[in-house]
Amino acid sequence: MCSNHTSNLDPPVVGMTASRTIHFIAKEELFSGKILGGILKRVHAFPVKRGLADRNALRGGLKILEEGGTLGLFPEGTRSKDGKPGNALPGVGFFALRSQAEVVPCVIMSDYKLFRRTKVVYGKPMAAEAFRKNKSSAKEMSEGIMEEIRNLYEIHKN
Repeated sequence: MCSNHTSNLDPPVVGMTASRTIHFIAKEELFSGKILGGILKRVHAFPVKRGLADRNALRGGLKILEEGGTLGLFPEGTRSKDGKPGNALPGVGFFALRSQAEVVPCVIMSDYKLFRRTKVVYGKPMAAEAFRKNKSSAKEMSEGIMEEIRNLYEIHKN
């Protein structure tokens, strides 16, 4: 499950609207607090060390996918400042290319203000097979996923 990212509320919103349990990767710093760290572990989140290839997080994510679980990722790696989907980092492409899992693009349309509507739209599952055949890099696969998220955003922004 890959979504745009505009707020700290995005993971719970995706988690509540999805039909499956989602395991999210969250930045390691969030796990240092007792309360938030405990909550994150209970909602199937696990830490990643940002800025480098965290082998434990990569192995953990692949294991979840191999076992038929759902991994929730935000391809941009950080929140968008302007609310529009940005550029993807290669991490989501790595998981897509290394597993047999399909990628479900998702877009969240919300400014998370009281009494305002939050819209969550799920796209059609994407297979990575065409990217594998073309020997695409993880970055190219990530950008392909992000393009689908941008398309959903453009279609549903009004």
